[in-house]
Amino acid sequence: MKYLFILGRNIELSIEEVKSFLKRTKNKIINLKQNRNSILIETQNSLKPNAINQLGGVIAIGEVKDKEQELYSGTSNKLNYVLWNFSNQEDVEKTREYLKKRFKNEKLKATEKKLGRIISMQNKKKASTLSSKNIQEQFFIFNNEFGKIIQTCDYKNIEKRDMQKPITRSELSISPRLSKIMINLSEVKKGKLLDSFCGIGVILSEALLQNIPVIGIDIDKKALEGAKKNLQWQNFKDFKLIKADSRKIKIPLCEVLVSEPDLGEILKKIPTKEKAKDTLRKFTSLMISVINNIKENVSGRIVFTAPYIKTIHKRIGCDSKEIALKTKKELVLKIPEFRENQIVGREIIVLE
Repeated sequence: MKYLFILGRNIELSIEEVKSFLKRTKNKIINLKQNRNSILIETQNSLKPNAINQLGGVIAIGEVKDKEQELYSGTSNKLNYVLWNFSNQEDVEKTREYLKKRFKNEKLKATEKKLGRIISMQNKKKASTLSSKNIQEQFFIFNNEFGKIIQTCDYKNIEKRDMQKPITRSELSISPRLSKIMINLSEVKKGKLLDSFCGIGVILSEALLQNIPVIGIDIDKKALEGAKKNLQWQNFKDFKLIKADSRKIKIPLCEVLVSEPDLGEILKKIPTKEKAKDTLRKFTSLMISVINNIKENVSGRIVFTAPYIKTIHKRIGCDSKEIALKTKKELVLKIPEFRENQIVGREIIVLE
């Protein structure tokens, strides 16, 4: 099977997420090609119909099709469609002409719409994305491969559980999107997921949606009460919340750790280099203590965010190599995740 993954704004992070997702779902990658903010992957097995619900860094998934296959299964004779372009202009124009003739022969009043909306990627490049809601079909051209979009991200549902949950902390909480990315990077399969700084339970919630049992630890009693309310709001049951210091508590056996620790003070202006370095030193020390305390009871990967602080000249992050060295772990990934106007962004760090 060949699938197109249209990626979100952080292309590097999205690619690593897709690769880890396929590995954790035991779907071998036979071939992978990249073109701008998309990747075309040949897989050993078919994707599940709801695969995109488990992915945080993917806008849409398409499947390579034979052009002679059925392209439109609706009942109306009116059709609005878009064509995602990941190819050269010649291939795109040929595909456009083919679709026009094809739909005309099928007596459809088909109109190609433009993608319309431009988004800024983390690498500062621009990409097009869908803006119109009145679209019945989406097609794509990737190099010389043609296909149809079969799954799209359900932004409304994600926003609902992010913004309508009983307890919110807009300046402190991680997003559902990034939570899903980190869960995939952990490559968790059937074991328990530990969040050692669970806050109000966003990572726990996203894991439970995938039927992954979870344990959440936090030293903040009020945050834990919020986590309990949020998880009960979604009718989850397979969770355990513990008020404790993750540097000291003895934890049950878990498969992975996925967590967003305290990233330091919420800054309204760019700090001095010395202040940023002090925050990063404290964070490094905290993570070494936590990982050394829990590592014997975590069999798989350790995935966490770390502060990535904007200073006058450049962004600086924690010493992930020191964390790996002093916890006797291997540094697998370290990928920045931030928006240009953020003073404290994130780095996603994966150890195993």
